[in-house]
Amino acid sequence: MRVLENREPQRVLFYFEELTKIPRESGNEKAVSDFLVEFAKENKLEYFQDSAMNVVVKKQGSKGYENHEAVILQGHIDMVCAKDKDKVIDFKKDSLEILVDGDFIRAKGTTLGADNGIAVAMSLALLEDKAAVHPPLEVLFTTEEETGMGGASNVDGSLFNGKTLINIDSEEEGEFCVSCAGGVRIKFHQPYKTVKNTYSKTYEIEIAGLTGGHSGIEIHKGRANAIRLLGRTLESLSKDIGIVKVDGGEKMNAIAKRAKAVISANRDLTEDIKELEKIFKNEHLTTDEKLEMNIREVEKESEMMNTSSANRLIDVMLLMVNGVQSMSAHIEGLVESSSNIGVLSTDKDEVVFESAARSSVESLKKKMIAQFESLASLSGGKVVLESDYPEWPFNPDSKIRDLMKSVYKDMYGEEAKIMAIHAGLECGILKRQIGDIDMISFGPNMWDVHTPNEHVSISSIERSYVFLKEVLIKL
Repeated sequence: MRVLENREPQRVLFYFEELTKIPRESGNEKAVSDFLVEFAKENKLEYFQDSAMNVVVKKQGSKGYENHEAVILQGHIDMVCAKDKDKVIDFKKDSLEILVDGDFIRAKGTTLGADNGIAVAMSLALLEDKAAVHPPLEVLFTTEEETGMGGASNVDGSLFNGKTLINIDSEEEGEFCVSCAGGVRIKFHQPYKTVKNTYSKTYEIEIAGLTGGHSGIEIHKGRANAIRLLGRTLESLSKDIGIVKVDGGEKMNAIAKRAKAVISANRDLTEDIKELEKIFKNEHLTTDEKLEMNIREVEKESEMMNTSSANRLIDVMLLMVNGVQSMSAHIEGLVESSSNIGVLSTDKDEVVFESAARSSVESLKKKMIAQFESLASLSGGKVVLESDYPEWPFNPDSKIRDLMKSVYKDMYGEEAKIMAIHAGLECGILKRQIGDIDMISFGPNMWDVHTPNEHVSISSIERSYVFLKEVLIKL
């Protein structure tokens, strides 16, 4: 007996259970892509499969809806594969072990893949259902969403006639996402020259214990960035020290929780560091209560940065764009533009900063890039841009948003929440690939995605599926 048998919505859960049997970690999607192709063949539906393993399946409109404008449904077929430490599984070939826990579906010791398997399952159930009422459907299944949205970047926009796209990749029922930020990774290379180290002592100074967080989701919370604090530390001590090297952070899109510098001096700097720790802790009492600064003497280094190189480095650390730059005028509380200094490292002849800049307004993203480039021009540095992806701007005249709000109110008697995220979604890229389409994102309740505790509500899946079918009828 199937784990999800005799539960509603039956065909959605049937296809979701089928997906849990197919390995589909990002980069390993061929099997699930071929599964979708076979589904289309069996149901005599038009399909396209591209070299990126994206699949498009088309279905004619139901009786009376044949000549209506097509609607694009979209979700991604890959998943994040994570497991408990003691779980034995080969994600390249093994099925997931799923179970029902009250109203929830879970996997035993692994991620579940409801993100975004639920979108795939809902779409397959609709494509199969000959009794469903809907306009022509163009269903897009994309790959590698979890590792950089590579599938969406390879979509052929000429395959689509629809001007409305419903993305089924949100994680809270009753919330409709209508905008996301675009972004770019910025690497800032600051060269330096060295001289003989003439100081008598060498110290390692560390800033640690910070809260950190995701730079797209938590940048507005005022949390300390350890790399920025390190710059202030070096500026405070600059008259008495020589800089040997600096490093900090872990990921470009994470607020740096730690940073350290190796410096040389002719005196004991312990009291200076204690005083700076008091200042920084006072500034971040509510956000970083575990902030600490440590200093220890280490083996003397033979070389250090020359004075002009050290001064330019400190200027860059103090002036580099970091934190919230603007707030949205359309959605209360939404960060519109931000930048985060995520990683700092010292190479043989240069210090490298890695930042993630985000904005839901393209011109403001370009403004931040220009600020980085201007700083590099002044400091003798160099800026390199990577992984530039487009924003999904808020559309004040969105018809699909207004329709879905109206349907939700009629069905459930309450207002849906309209929200946006300060992070990247496939919608921004798809708008670039397909053209000027009206988009929205929704989905059922799920929790702890990307972790072995990932779980999704069965009753919410049912409500979301019924809601989607009603929206298609109204379209």
